[in-house]
Amino acid sequence: MPVRPTSPAPRVLVVGIDGVRYDHLRELPTPNLDAVAAAGFLTPVEIDPGTPTMSGPCWATIVTGVGPAKHGVWGNNLTGNRLDVFPDFATRLARQDGRRTFVAAGWDPLVVQRDGGPLFRAPARLSFVAPTAHTTAAWDECDEQITAEAVHVLTVSDPEVSFVYLGAVDETGHLEGCGETYREAVVRADGRLGRLLAAVRGRASYAEEAWTVLVVTDHGHVDAGGHGGDTPEERTAWLAGCGPHFPPGAPVGTVRHPDVAAQVYASLGRPIDPHWTLDGRPFGQPSPAPVPAPAPVGV
Repeated sequence: MPVRPTSPAPRVLVVGIDGVRYDHLRELPTPNLDAVAAAGFLTPVEIDPGTPTMSGPCWATIVTGVGPAKHGVWGNNLTGNRLDVFPDFATRLARQDGRRTFVAAGWDPLVVQRDGGPLFRAPARLSFVAPTAHTTAAWDECDEQITAEAVHVLTVSDPEVSFVYLGAVDETGHLEGCGETYREAVVRADGRLGRLLAAVRGRASYAEEAWTVLVVTDHGHVDAGGHGGDTPEERTAWLAGCGPHFPPGAPVGTVRHPDVAAQVYASLGRPIDPHWTLDGRPFGQPSPAPVPAPAPVGV
């Protein structure tokens, strides 16, 4: 009797790169992000009216699939939130479905139990690396350690859904504005994205897996550095994605931050329960597409 082929195992990697201006992004050499876009799409994302252009509210919306009116996060202090009712996708999947979820981050509100946090309440696996100082060098080293840890987990373990957070670009914007140092931080973040893509493609089981990769930022910055206002530079975020739901170059229509969590569930094949009352919706349509190869070192 012939053996029936099995379907590829769905896997999802979400890379959050904090505070990357869309207009700067389009001007810089980012070969790894470009490869994701070429295999799928890259689109600007307008932050919903009424959502503060701050990391706490924006990341909460991205990972829960609902806006601040529901999740209750209005700033970088998460006190008064409703994350018990509207949990992040890594926690919901781990608690409700027993899924193997993984989160790696170095920004306290995401993972530390303080000031109403963390945003990620209970993923199946969590890696936290705190920066040793509030400097651009310390944040760059923090991102380096987070990337190394995520590469290790993606190589030797089998998380079904992963979220990897890189914060150095945003902190550089705050400390030094959106000049050359900020632009260099964006390029380094792209290099770290390439290492994550290489870890995925290098998995021994990669041929039997169907990977969705989503790369997203939360907000922009003003030229002098900082955010929280309503300028186009602050309110314009972006999202890139590739995988089995995104034919290369296919338009995805208007995409919003709450759609990211909805797409995570869809890419994993997990039906969205209407009782979750998500504000987002999946934006992909099924079509085969491999994870792009990372750019050569030095490009």
